[in-house]
Amino acid sequence: MPKTTTKKAPASKDKSVSSASSDPKNKKAASSSKPKTAKFDSKKAKAEFAERSKLQLESIKKLDKNLLREMLYQMVLGRVFEQKCAEVYRIGKIGGFCHLYIGQEAIAIGSMMALKEGDYVITSYRDHVQAMVAGITPEAVMAELYGKADGNVKGKGGSMHLFSKEKGFFGGHGIVGGQIGVGTGMAYAQKYKGTDNVTLCFFGEAAVNQGIFHESLNMAELWDLPIIYICENNKYGMGTSQKRAMSISSVAQKAEAYGMAGEFVDGMDVIAVRDATLRAIKLAREESRPTLLEIRAYRYMGHSMSDPGKYRSTDEIKKYQERDPILLFKESLKAAKIFTDKDFAEIENEAKEATQKAVDFAENSPFPDESELFTDVYA
Repeated sequence: MPKTTTKKAPASKDKSVSSASSDPKNKKAASSSKPKTAKFDSKKAKAEFAERSKLQLESIKKLDKNLLREMLYQMVLGRVFEQKCAEVYRIGKIGGFCHLYIGQEAIAIGSMMALKEGDYVITSYRDHVQAMVAGITPEAVMAELYGKADGNVKGKGGSMHLFSKEKGFFGGHGIVGGQIGVGTGMAYAQKYKGTDNVTLCFFGEAAVNQGIFHESLNMAELWDLPIIYICENNKYGMGTSQKRAMSISSVAQKAEAYGMAGEFVDGMDVIAVRDATLRAIKLAREESRPTLLEIRAYRYMGHSMSDPGKYRSTDEIKKYQERDPILLFKESLKAAKIFTDKDFAEIENEAKEATQKAVDFAENSPFPDESELFTDVYA
């Protein structure tokens, strides 16, 4: 099997920032606080949606109906749960940092639902949805966000540090890129033990600029480790556009520097994500080889709940909402005559009930006892 696939995002180098700063005529434009984003082209967005719908429709006809329902349910649950998180955060029920996954649901569901028992997952601080897909209950996740004793890690981790050894979910990590090295070590352990299991390691595109990313990919390729590096490219590292921070816009292309398999994936299409992940998993299980997947999506909210997101225009957000991953999946399932509007309403209600149950559980859970200050402490 070739080390690199043919599906790569085109390489491009954006020189607009450097040229604007060097040319005196452009200084005024460069200093403007107004977002430099393209105007919304409704016709183009709808054409892209139609093309993706056609491709998705061909794929879903090959999948089991129960699997498709579960995938849609998990996506809707993730969306409703995160919307509720935003609501209770604003009234002070959740403290600390809170990073929402709204708009990126297809990445977690498409990739993680391709795993099997014994596989591992590690991710960054935007981890609520991935934790639930891994099997941690919505109640345990919400209680953890509330800082309650019945939370996933007894209220000590909060939003960014969900964890379950039993579920093979090794966390949310708050340090940008910090989990990439840990994930590489997890894959090394799987290979050392002689299993055919794999590790999924999630991170944002801003983490690609960290040294640990390059060190880890180099080692994974040298040692033939069964790991899939998943770059969740939502276009912004906090408030900084990828164009201003990365000299080569294609993250997938960076795999070539290490002789590693790499692929660009449309992160608004849950089926495309699943298919790409399955290809990478096959390579990891059968040949113990790593893969870098750049899965490009878009977060509709700010970087965190404290970020108003004023560095983006309304038109830019609308462009991606026209290709919403949940709407796209629903349209394809309806066109394939697999589910109806009644089925969608039922799934929506189930997700809302599960989320409300999680909130009620968190509200009624006690805060940790003071003695917990001295447990789980190593030194």
